[in-house]
Amino acid sequence: MATATATGRTAPVNDIEMYYELRGEGPPLVLLHGFTGGSRDWAHVFDLAELGCGHTVIAPDLRGHGRSTNPAGSLTIRQCASDVFALLDHLGVKTFRAIGLSFGAKCLLHLATQQPDRVASMVLVAPAPYFPEQARAIMRLASDEGRSEEEWRDMRSRHELGDAQIRALWNQPRRFAASHDDMSFTPPHLSTITARTMIVNGDRDPFYPAELALEMYRAIPRSCLWILPNGGHGPIFGEWKEPFARAALAFLRDDPGELHMIRA
Repeated sequence: MATATATGRTAPVNDIEMYYELRGEGPPLVLLHGFTGGSRDWAHVFDLAELGCGHTVIAPDLRGHGRSTNPAGSLTIRQCASDVFALLDHLGVKTFRAIGLSFGAKCLLHLATQQPDRVASMVLVAPAPYFPEQARAIMRLASDEGRSEEEWRDMRSRHELGDAQIRALWNQPRRFAASHDDMSFTPPHLSTITARTMIVNGDRDPFYPAELALEMYRAIPRSCLWILPNGGHGPIFGEWKEPFARAALAFLRDDPGELHMIRA
């Protein structure tokens, strides 16, 4: 299904053309990027060539991101989960492991609650079962106005379908802030998740406080919690890159000995 090097492909998924990169051989591993990110971001976290030696790595651009279209213009995390399921069905993937960052982690909550038997294990980085008020306050301020040339260059390097796509992403957080049904996972709902789950959160996350990660840890039956000291939102880059990559893959392999050594 995949090759040792990354193969970029596009598949008709629901009402969009979804871009994804495929590489390697082995158990399927799905990588879901953060909001305004893209599939290529994972190269800043993992050695993807090495990752492909033990997994079939599937890294899509989520709806409206990167090279994936979004003709309807609307964007919900629930819809992104439906797109991912449709892509996996297209690829003939029934069960999988996964790692999600922020937006991608929230997408994984939908996947793991809608079809629990398909998600074997997952790592959730900076997840949230709902948007707390401190996150909504920040998201209400989001806008495409006043963006610097550097910000435009960065976004144009990630999102290749034109400036209208970028403006839609920059303005989307205000819609998230006004929504109360897309992300509304209660502890009883989270308790239906059967996947082994690692929750990773920074203790300085301005969007999602560590208490929210603890709430999820208490609700998801087969979960563990890793709070990264002095970590901000999605703290898996920089100094935490290598420890996170080792810990995440050890967890997905269900290797408690290696996890113990990493944490020690």
